[in-house]
Amino acid sequence: MQQVDAVRAYLLDLQERITSACTAIDGTPFLRDAWEKAPGEPLQGNGITMILEQGPVLERAGCGFSHVRGPRLPPSATQHRPELAGAPFEALGVSLVFHPRNPYAPTVHMNVRMISAAPAGGEPAFWFGGGMDLTPCYGFDEDAIHFHAACKQALEPFGPDKHPRFKKWCDDYFCLKHRNEQRGVGGIFFDDVSELGFEGGFALIRSVGDGFPGAYLPILERRKDTAHGERERSFQLYRRGRYVEFNLVWDRGTHFGLQSGGRTESILLSMPPVCSWAYRQEPAPGTPEAQLYARYLQPREWV
Repeated sequence: MQQVDAVRAYLLDLQERITSACTAIDGTPFLRDAWEKAPGEPLQGNGITMILEQGPVLERAGCGFSHVRGPRLPPSATQHRPELAGAPFEALGVSLVFHPRNPYAPTVHMNVRMISAAPAGGEPAFWFGGGMDLTPCYGFDEDAIHFHAACKQALEPFGPDKHPRFKKWCDDYFCLKHRNEQRGVGGIFFDDVSELGFEGGFALIRSVGDGFPGAYLPILERRKDTAHGERERSFQLYRRGRYVEFNLVWDRGTHFGLQSGGRTESILLSMPPVCSWAYRQEPAPGTPEAQLYARYLQPREWV
């Protein structure tokens, strides 16, 4: 299908551009792991997982491309589209999570994807999803403002309603409901978007994907060499535990991949290399750690 081929070509190029830019900062090349689903598995298709581990700047950075086909959509993909339940589908996407080594450099997530499904006797349906969000351990207003401004700029060509809508969607989605706590300072998130048609939806994910390097890499450059000690490292590992909780308990992308028989190593590339948990840990009042909760882990209008 011509539309699918165009999306695939764009996503592969996006993956190469982003990983090359990160290698230029870190100095470490990404390991390239091309894979293909074996005959007889629930999903068929292929992908490329690119992973950088134990670099001087990026402790773990994963950027995965996948293009899979399945005989029936899993439940996580049909919550808002019951008419497509059980339909064969095709899904393409690039997803990344970067965990910097320096506690003052924030973790970041970005994802752009397209799903198409063809119900029996019906026309193929296309819908798009994606977004990006920032998860600092130590908050800085200038970082949050820069990131949100880049997100807003990426959405401006698609109407004035998109940024307020997708910003709130992000705040609502990236929330650890079992703790009543935001995962980070947010960004933008959209899922099941079909209102723009194929051309508009494809343009939307291109704008978000192309906007990611400018949204995040200047922040990484600014914070990667900040002096820190054991206290900051300990808090970083504790906050990474929250990241793991969200991805395993609430993230629909993780659930979609596992429910549909996806490649587990690639699905879980978002996990940090090291993290920790502590019982009822509360930062002392007036500390930068307390400021993270009071100012940055709250939905806020940054731009």
